[in-house]
Amino acid sequence: MKLYGFGPTRSLRALWGLKEIDADFEFVPVNLFAGEHQRADFLALNPTGKIPVLVDGDVVLPESAAIVLYLAEKYREKGLLPADLKARAQVYRWLMFAVTELEQPLWRISKHSMLYPEDKRLPQDIALAKEEFAAMASVLDRHMAGRLFIVGDGLTVADCVTAYLIDWANELHLIDGCPQLRAYLERMYARPTAPQRIAQAFASLSAGA
Repeated sequence: MKLYGFGPTRSLRALWGLKEIDADFEFVPVNLFAGEHQRADFLALNPTGKIPVLVDGDVVLPESAAIVLYLAEKYREKGLLPADLKARAQVYRWLMFAVTELEQPLWRISKHSMLYPEDKRLPQDIALAKEEFAAMASVLDRHMAGRLFIVGDGLTVADCVTAYLIDWANELHLIDGCPQLRAYLERMYARPTAPQRIAQAFASLSAGA
């Protein structure tokens, strides 16, 4: 398998899934700063020009959450998806919650803080996105009371996807009032299978510059 990715992006959660199943894979860097994601060879893999992309034989799969789900389905024995349908449904529920209710406001904050040209940035949208994230983060914070993992007694795809988002939110100081999420974040990244944290990945890029 090959994973095309770059530094402190959502490539990290695809890497997390690969590390959790102890997969044999090659990481292929795609330098966003150098525009490599817009080259014809990469666009042939993902026409959106976004990373990560997993290539497994004739399977070419963008979208980090889809990649982690694919790995969990292919390597069922690794336990990233529960065998029980009801428990699996809860994994799907919290996975969708992460990519819709948590990730979207984080993206809006990043876009209007640094990704959009300055004349297109809307400070009021940053404020609204922070409010929306805080409301949804409090839901997950309450859910995590007394829990080690989001669903059940072991790590699932919901954790691989969500922990990265909680680290992202932590970088923006958005979980300061969420004690359960702060504890969850430290617990998840203490795992030997955890990828780099976002700050470490940024530092690695700077060191390699």
